[in-house]
Amino acid sequence: MKKLGLILVSAFIVFGNVGVHAAEALSSEKMVELLRGIDLRIRSSGDYKALFYLEQREKDKPDVVREGIAYRRDVDEKLMILFTKPKVEAGKGYLRVDKNLWFYDPTVGKWERRTDRERIAGTDSRRQDFDQSKLADEYTPTFEGEEKLGNFNVWVLKLTVKPNIDVAYPIVKLWIDQATGNDLKRQDFALSGRLMRTSYVPKWQKLYSESKKAELWYRQEIRIYDEIDKANSTLVIVKSVDLHPLSENIFTKAWLESKSR
Repeated sequence: MKKLGLILVSAFIVFGNVGVHAAEALSSEKMVELLRGIDLRIRSSGDYKALFYLEQREKDKPDVVREGIAYRRDVDEKLMILFTKPKVEAGKGYLRVDKNLWFYDPTVGKWERRTDRERIAGTDSRRQDFDQSKLADEYTPTFEGEEKLGNFNVWVLKLTVKPNIDVAYPIVKLWIDQATGNDLKRQDFALSGRLMRTSYVPKWQKLYSESKKAELWYRQEIRIYDEIDKANSTLVIVKSVDLHPLSENIFTKAWLESKSR
């Protein structure tokens, strides 16, 4: 299973040992500029609605496929994730508001508070894979060098979480495309330094945002590999994006509860 996933991505990224070669170190200002560039390209000044496909693969278990809708209002840091398929998952969802993440299961009819370490729907994905990006605000970067990642020239940055910031992973390594400034590969580490997961972004897409008066970028495909349970992986595909204004009611517990009645 994992070999198949690697083959599918290999047209985009060459896996294996690729050494970091000597390069002139980027300044702190330049690294922060790179991170802020990612944040700004993804950020929507208006509303954001994405239909997504989520595929979960685990050892000795049948593959699980889900579909859902992610709603964002970046200016208020609000996020709603509503699962629509399969029927057994329909109506479940997550709400992030006032910097709190809540999970709702209509089969028990109650809300539970979760952290950013929450595995979305039990997969290897996290809230950060569906939400806006705040890398420049949450992490302090250090320069690790340059690499050739497949056909791409990339900068490699190590990010360490800033004090009093709650994130899923306190240490992150990013491989950033020198041509576009988009991140192509990410490794997430526990505070102990243990590698927890590796993700690749073989497809980025963009569309023009009227409210932003600029292009909005989004990761169309994310392939996530569990580094603890090596046979497990998760595929996230954004099937469509809509930037029209959303109702304020969407970002409430009552709205999500109404979807399962």
